[in-house]
Amino acid sequence: MKIKMEKHMARSLIAMSGGVDSSVAALKMLEKGYDCAGVTMKLYRNEDIGADPFGTCCSYTDSEDARLVCNKLGISHETLSYRTEFRDFVIEKFIRTYENGATPNPCIDCNRYLKFGVLLGYAEEHGFSKLATGHYARIEYNGDTGKYELKKALYPAKDQSYVLYMLTQKQLAALDFPLGYMTKTEARALAEANGLVTAKKRESQDICFVPDGDYVKFMENYTGKTYPPGDFLDTSGNIIGRHEGAVKYTPGQRRGLRLPMGERVYVIDKSMRDNTVTVGENKDLYSDTVTAGDFNWISGEAPQETVYCKAKPRYRAPEKPCAVTVENNNVIIRFDEPQRAVTPGQAIVLYDGEKVIGGGTIL
Repeated sequence: MKIKMEKHMARSLIAMSGGVDSSVAALKMLEKGYDCAGVTMKLYRNEDIGADPFGTCCSYTDSEDARLVCNKLGISHETLSYRTEFRDFVIEKFIRTYENGATPNPCIDCNRYLKFGVLLGYAEEHGFSKLATGHYARIEYNGDTGKYELKKALYPAKDQSYVLYMLTQKQLAALDFPLGYMTKTEARALAEANGLVTAKKRESQDICFVPDGDYVKFMENYTGKTYPPGDFLDTSGNIIGRHEGAVKYTPGQRRGLRLPMGERVYVIDKSMRDNTVTVGENKDLYSDTVTAGDFNWISGEAPQETVYCKAKPRYRAPEKPCAVTVENNNVIIRFDEPQRAVTPGQAIVLYDGEKVIGGGTIL
């Protein structure tokens, strides 16, 4: 399949991960007529995290695949090292958040500080008018309000708007998400039709720097610390058993507790200071009010009155109706119905239909 291109003077930098989505993003930006260049961010050495240097995200294979795609498309490619920034803003925050008793979302921090922070800055410094990525979301300009809007992907199955809530008006003006109107199947078909080596490449599902999913082992190896065992408590504060380290447990967790209670129990709270984990019944996990901080409003302006909308308190959660107010620099989300296992450290994102209103971190 021959790429139909109409070249113009506008330049677009393509964030190339070595996967099929960013490969197709490059293809689509060429079709739009942009003068394109690809760049792959090297965020860590796989040896640093005890991973196979040929088998994970940010591996030699990923960088080589990105280079091969760029060669096929006839655009330049380079690899930039952001290991220090990734360590400071993503890995160490990840560890610090767990050690403080919350549950981090490193993909959001990577977007905030790396892709749409230092990489977008690099694009601007080198004369690119756009930075394009393979995210499934849409950016549209509203002529009536004079604002850019972040919207869900046209097809919900791959929507990634939840992890993009931190974007500002300035960033949205400089970004392009060309896959926002496509399905994954369409993206793969387009890559295959154009002979891209990433067409059938499998997706990475885990945290990139914890490829085996064992985040506690990663933290212990990275920091040299050990996280000692402590007491399980019931909701009355009685000691009912021993746990393997409070950092290993998350609200809502049922598996791996090894408590002979005679009924199902769930983690409902923990104290890092006391190294205790409190368990209770499923009903103890529900709450109807969430406080969030570090909040970003996509419009750039916080509302002065109550906002009635829907909120998503975790990536895979369904949106639920709520009332939102700004109080003392925090945002209070009051759900119409109690929500299960709302977890500190995770993002909560507000939606008005297809449009993202904003989001922040659950406190």
